Amino acid sequence: MRVLVSGSSGLIGTAFSRAATTAGHSVFRLVRRPPGARNEISWDPQILSLDAAALDNFDAVVNFSGASLARLPWTPGYRTEILRSRVQATRTLTDAMRRAARPPGLLLNASAIGIYGDRPGEVLTEDAAPADDFLASVVATWEGEAHRAPEPTRVVTFRTGLVLARHGALAPLIPLTRLGLAGPLGRGTQQWSWISLHDEAAALVHLLDSELSGPVNLVAPHPASANDVMRALAHALHRPFLLPVPEKVLTLALQDAARQLLLADQRVSSQKLQDDGFQFTHRTPTAAIEWMLQRS
Repeated sequence: MRVLVSGSSGLIGTAFSRAATTAGHSVFRLVRRPPGARNEISWDPQILSLDAAALDNFDAVVNFSGASLARLPWTPGYRTEILRSRVQATRTLTDAMRRAARPPGLLLNASAIGIYGDRPGEVLTEDAAPADDFLASVVATWEGEAHRAPEPTRVVTFRTGLVLARHGALAPLIPLTRLGLAGPLGRGTQQWSWISLHDEAAALVHLLDSELSGPVNLVAPHPASANDVMRALAHALHRPFLLPVPEKVLTLALQDAARQLLLADQRVSSQKLQDDGFQFTHRTPTAAIEWMLQRS
């Protein structure tokens, strides 16, 4: 397939581009500057600018663009950027697809399990109702923009969990763990629905050839508690797991980001993806973290 990728230089975009190329697909990149290579196409989502004719020869568009949720804290100005960056990028793509003479048959659009909010005790499938908080509102709006794609296009909004990678969910936690400062975050028993970077990229390559549409949860088959993940990281780095960070300290420092990312209790199901035939390589946080460290 000929695949056009936005946000290809980010964490997941880079991993996907590599995996898709290995699988035999031709990957092209959207860049916010004059093209410097034959596989680059220029666009400017800030002014909703993308030549519709550039999409005519692509089978799929994969959209990763959006301001990082890992940049903390979420100040009022940055909350605006989190939403605006996602809406502008996705609308630029879907507007161009609607104008294209031969629009791509597939749009894989990034999304997040943050749409479910804090839901202790529930098993969250793609049919679960959205929560009523900042992150859920952002994700719902983001997915709505993706579904503005033209009717023939299959739209998949892939809802990613916590990506266990050096520059993903573990980015702020690895240096603290190396210093021997790892411990429970809040109560530590909250369920984290996570995925390895390898399986995230592999699942997206799988979705290129799938018939699934609508929301698809990208999380490992077995959620783990925050303590399980943090303890696995400490063990892999040969450091202790002792020092708790009280919930009040986290919320005071990070506010909504703490409540909606680190402290949220979410047991998200990836049964829809598994029923479609996808097989996970990393089924435990220990396996994902060991793989991550081996690649450094």
